[in-house]
Amino acid sequence: MATKTKLRILDGALDLLRAEGGGTITLEATAKQAGLTKPGLMYHFPTKEALMLAVVDHVADRWEREMLGYLGGPLRTASPYRRIRAYVEAALSGQFDRADFAIFSDALYRDALTAAWTDRFEPWLALPDDLPGPARGRLTAARLLADGYWTAAATGVFPAPERDREHLVAVAEELLKDETPS
Repeated sequence: MATKTKLRILDGALDLLRAEGGGTITLEATAKQAGLTKPGLMYHFPTKEALMLAVVDHVADRWEREMLGYLGGPLRTASPYRRIRAYVEAALSGQFDRADFAIFSDALYRDALTAAWTDRFEPWLALPDDLPGPARGRLTAARLLADGYWTAAATGVFPAPERDREHLVAVAEELLKDETPS
């Protein structure tokens, strides 16, 4: 029961961010959105920071499930090419909205949220120091292409037309070719 309630709270918080004109996550608004009293919400998330960290984890969990599906194996043994490819595939095929962007961009202003995002995504996006420069450039370019795509999709500001998505995927595929000797 507690897990269902926590999910209802986290989904309610994200729904606030999706509200027309943008919304704000507060304990009171989130409690109302989830059909709880503020003390009922605070039983699960005693502070706004605890709620925000849980929302970041909730969104990061969704991303990670999608990326693991594309990875098709354990993260710890995946090459940088496979990890970045999984990230790119998730970013180019997922459905994103203003809640995704809001929770990600809010981290810019809060150290604890920045740390939460970094902890979750660094294993996926970090490149080894000994990776040759041209390979680093291609993998970074593919990641930045994906970042731009999902950001535009989430914000609705200059999103790529659906007809162009397959061409973007082809460009990303070209960037993600593993040219290291086997």
